[in-house]
Amino acid sequence: MSTDDSNSLPSIPSAIPTVLTTSPASSPRTPFFSPLPTLTENPDDEKPWATRHRRRRSLVVDILSPITIRSSAGNADDVLPRHSPGAPNALMKPDQAFLPGQPKSLEGIAIRSFCLGITLALSAAGMLLILFLTASPLWRLPFFFGALSTFHFLEFWTTAKYNTSVARIDSFLLTANWPAYAIAHMTASFECLLTKLLLPNRAWAPFYSGHILLLLGFILVFVGQSARSLAMAQAGPSFNHTIQRKKKDDHDLVTTGVYSFLRHPAYFGFFYWGIGTQLVLGNPICFVGYAIVLWRFFASRVRSEEGDLVRFFGDDYTDYKKRVGTGIPFIR
Repeated sequence: MSTDDSNSLPSIPSAIPTVLTTSPASSPRTPFFSPLPTLTENPDDEKPWATRHRRRRSLVVDILSPITIRSSAGNADDVLPRHSPGAPNALMKPDQAFLPGQPKSLEGIAIRSFCLGITLALSAAGMLLILFLTASPLWRLPFFFGALSTFHFLEFWTTAKYNTSVARIDSFLLTANWPAYAIAHMTASFECLLTKLLLPNRAWAPFYSGHILLLLGFILVFVGQSARSLAMAQAGPSFNHTIQRKKKDDHDLVTTGVYSFLRHPAYFGFFYWGIGTQLVLGNPICFVGYAIVLWRFFASRVRSEEGDLVRFFGDDYTDYKKRVGTGIPFIR
């Protein structure tokens, strides 16, 4: 070693000649040490514990963090977890018809079904309590409400099960032919209530046939309801609560089952169901009124509907009409 060690630079090891270099001649003020070159990271090199921990944490956060799925409208609020079951369907919009206030509103269907179920339960309880605890004939009134709630529930249920595509809130028929339909049932209820309260011992049935007419009323209610529900089930997509002026692809002429001996079994069922309820209620005035109104309604409806059916099915329906009757008096 030289004796003038204090004035000379330390010797640079030859092992790293590429790291420490002299400054370029063109830049006399450049620092003696140039920037260190970027070293390629070897994944097998041992890293400090903190660094490894941060890397693992970043991986976990990246996997579990939510991802943003934007719809075509660019809604930035549609954020779902990466592994959420709803993530694949995030781009799908619900059918507007099932939303509240729409024709097929699930909320509206649930509320009406719940109310009809409560009405049926209260009607059954009230009828049994009156029968077992009193001698009053007022048990007929809760029976009427129970029959009504059963009818309207089955209207929707059979439609939803056998003709699902057209099932909607209107399928309950709660507001059909409004307000005439509601007025008819209110009038029947008031006649039963007033006569049973004011004249509980009155016998209006001729020749003391009250019990026979009561039994006949029960039979008509049961047969009428069964015929209508069965007709709707067997017709399936070919049945609709509204007259169809245009033939659909799935509209077939059904002539089997109950249709083999009744040309319009759904109309037959409602006609006899209606007059049967009035026999059970013991309403002579409403019995006559129901019979006249229902007969006129179905006579007009059959005449209007069969014009379209002949146009849809031609001679097939004409032959069917000649062969099978309606079962309703004076409607051929």
